[in-house]
Amino acid sequence: MSQKLRAGILGGTGMVGQRFIALLEEHPWFEVTTIAASPRSAGKRYEDAVGGRWKMDTPMPESVKDIVVMNVNEVEAVASKVDFVFSAVDMSKEEIKAIEEAYARTETPVVSNNSAHRWTPDVPMVVPEINAEHMKVIEFQKKRLGTERGFVAVKPNCSIQSYAPVLTAWMEFEPYEVVATTYQAISGAGKTFKDWPEMVGNVIPYIGGEEEKSEKEPLRIWGEIKDGVIVPATSPVITCQCVRVPVLNGHTAAVFVKFKKKPDKEQLIEKLKSFSGVPQELGLPSAPKQFIQYLEEDNRPQVTEDVDYENGMGVSVGRLREDTVYDWKFIGLSHNTVRGAAGGAILCAELLKAQGYITAK
Repeated sequence: MSQKLRAGILGGTGMVGQRFIALLEEHPWFEVTTIAASPRSAGKRYEDAVGGRWKMDTPMPESVKDIVVMNVNEVEAVASKVDFVFSAVDMSKEEIKAIEEAYARTETPVVSNNSAHRWTPDVPMVVPEINAEHMKVIEFQKKRLGTERGFVAVKPNCSIQSYAPVLTAWMEFEPYEVVATTYQAISGAGKTFKDWPEMVGNVIPYIGGEEEKSEKEPLRIWGEIKDGVIVPATSPVITCQCVRVPVLNGHTAAVFVKFKKKPDKEQLIEKLKSFSGVPQELGLPSAPKQFIQYLEEDNRPQVTEDVDYENGMGVSVGRLREDTVYDWKFIGLSHNTVRGAAGGAILCAELLKAQGYITAK
């Protein structure tokens, strides 16, 4: 078997960085060899840098405890030790844009969980089952950056994972108007209940910037490459409300859809069950075998029952029924820090390796 690719984690001490580390333990293709974080963590053993802030429900992997954390701002030094990096840095949007491009210019591919580059026209924003072909825009990005193998690729917002795949499965019925309300877990804010006691028994009807992302990002995923950039689709029109709820992991969506063509319930369910993409065809290590499951029970999907479906990489759908104002409505559920964050980025990296974009230096 060939040697594993050396992966670095930028922002490795935060919640998403920790999720990357937990998910990459025993990964067949990638090995975490380098962790970079803020200057205050630099020079410390990873275990000491995290201290009592390990937020995963599995123990910290032994393989990373003694890794000495590097300063994420020392780009050349970090890049020299890795084949590619995952980015989960906590900075301003402009700082993230700058540092991710700086890593790319060192000929180091960057697979980012951050939102900073999601609207950079030549940066692919990918859900691998939906728009794997968008990775082709990397060739145009490399020309802009002046690189041979360095680039930035991103995954979309966590909140859209619970409904955008469903709408994709139904595209042949031409959905044209969508109303979605997402009920979002506190880990989406990088928090636990210990960090955020005011969320216990509470609902907060505001998550900064989330509604705009939830309405616009699916359209970019459904777009196409024209003249070296990704041009977003114009339909369906989506309107969203995003609510923070007292749940640790799992974003739930209540969605209403109007279709130009009029499918029946059996057709809609069949499209969900049969929906798959490039990750399933290639058998990528993190790909769910069944991407979307449909649950017949009236009280499903539930976070406690279904959030870990397909190791957190699948989407659960239920309560599909006709609506009196729209055509159909349903409930969707996805794991926000696995499929919606680190796991989705890892699947993107697996796709990039399979496509030949990530290789050993």
